[in-house]
Amino acid sequence: MIEVSCAIIIKDSKILAVQRGPESSHPWKWEFPGGKIHSDETAAQCIIREIDEELQLRIEVLDQLEYIEFDYGTKQIQLIPFICKIISGVIVLTEHAAKCWFDLDQWQTIDWSGADRELILMNQESIKTGIKI
Repeated sequence: MIEVSCAIIIKDSKILAVQRGPESSHPWKWEFPGGKIHSDETAAQCIIREIDEELQLRIEVLDQLEYIEFDYGTKQIQLIPFICKIISGVIVLTEHAAKCWFDLDQWQTIDWSGADRELILMNQESIKTGIKI
């Protein structure tokens, strides 16, 4: 099981999604930014590092939501989500093809990776609460 953390970054009541590139394991799918947790870090430390690396943003973790386990067939992941806000920086995509800000009620119009879709289904109410933080 691969442990992965992801950031549900909220700004002005909108949520950030990023699109994977053509060479990724899930080409052109949308996801919450994040990555694999290293053995020497916590899930929260991981998401702060990953967002700095992938988006060149400094974030603050506001809350941890319920994790999900997802089986892609070739790999199984545990996806640990965090509600976050931007402290500083401007988004620079270093690993993704595109970004979008969406309202939570629009989430079903986005072509999500399997784990992220499952994560939203499991945590919709908590995400709504997080938007209000």
